[in-house]
Amino acid sequence: MTETPRTRETRPATAPASSRSGAVRSTGTPQVRPATEGWTQQKDAEGRPLLQFASPKRGKPPVHLADLTPAERVEKVKELGLPGFRAKQLSTHYFRHYTSDAAEMTDLPADAREQLVAGMLPPLLTEVRRLETDRGDTIKFLWRLHDGALVESVLMRYPGRITLCVSSQAGCGMNCPFCATGQAGLTRNMSTAEIIEQIVRANRLIAEGGLGGKKADDHSMERVSNIVFMGMGEPLANYKRVMDAVRSMVAPQPDGLGMSARGITVSTVGLVPAIKKLADEGIPVTFALSLHAPDDHLRDELIPVNSRWKVDEALDAAYDYYAKTGRRVSIEYALIKDMNDHAWRADLLADKLNERGRGWVHVNPIPLNPTPGSIWTSSEPSVQNEFVRRLNDAGIPTTLRDTRGKEIDGACGQLVATTEDEAASAAMA
Repeated sequence: MTETPRTRETRPATAPASSRSGAVRSTGTPQVRPATEGWTQQKDAEGRPLLQFASPKRGKPPVHLADLTPAERVEKVKELGLPGFRAKQLSTHYFRHYTSDAAEMTDLPADAREQLVAGMLPPLLTEVRRLETDRGDTIKFLWRLHDGALVESVLMRYPGRITLCVSSQAGCGMNCPFCATGQAGLTRNMSTAEIIEQIVRANRLIAEGGLGGKKADDHSMERVSNIVFMGMGEPLANYKRVMDAVRSMVAPQPDGLGMSARGITVSTVGLVPAIKKLADEGIPVTFALSLHAPDDHLRDELIPVNSRWKVDEALDAAYDYYAKTGRRVSIEYALIKDMNDHAWRADLLADKLNERGRGWVHVNPIPLNPTPGSIWTSSEPSVQNEFVRRLNDAGIPTTLRDTRGKEIDGACGQLVATTEDEAASAAMA
């Protein structure tokens, strides 16, 4: 596949910029600078936003069947003094019937059932709170992990699909000033099994008829069809565990969940070396780059990791993902009033994407979701529409995303463990 020649263009946020129509950016359009409100952004010794790539040292969660390969599961069962074939039976219960309840596993010997489940399926997530909206077809779960860390996931029914937004870290170390999740920093990476358990628990709830929006009496054949790694955390900063989880998602049942890789979206704010690694995995997941600004001048402030890998480096890596996999890339762009929603930025984004070729990318502008303590707001509808129109007119397929769960703080950028959540968790401990 040949690569379209491209040039490097920089356009300071404070300077006028010409659009393709020749019009100059209106000097009356304000330029709001990113700033934290209601919280203090963590800084390093040189005063720059702190980036946490390494997980803090904490006690590891117990080893779970979903942490192990099929061969390792057999060996683990043998260590427990039982025949290896019991591993397949356990996997069937967990990955096909979505249960860790020994009482339901009647095909296992009664005298060994409890021992086997305790050794292979230890509890990982304790449900602290469940909030529902959209007539019950959007559900946000608050989970407590074994060490007290709190994470959230959001289950959403859409026409023709059921999507689960999963967390990959407790907290986040990317420190983006507009995102609630990063305000407290990174607590720790989640294990492979903790990631998978979010899906298994969601599937169990669906099978029991707990997800609204469908009138059928029998939900036993329904399950999560789409996964988005857009919950708490930067997925590519927890690369190995996230990819091990993806392998379990796509492995045929009962070795895994039997999902389609094309229904799994892995997002990142732009960890370029990990994007390149992802392209070589040979697993055709959908890749999403959270860009939010096409110019380094603004993105340095809006997305602190841009101080490591600039806009063009991130876009080059995204294009290379498409070139290697043939999978169209998604560009996520939170539209923030008077900050990154200027018409000239839509033009610049279109220019940068088209410089790399045609047909390789789709842009998802997202009206900013409010977070506690922030006065930042989403763009005006007319501004959103103009932003989308300019991209579409430039030949860039662009769809304004319909955000779900705002009423329960379950939309993009809103997932965070609050003081109230911590109090509820402590009361259950």
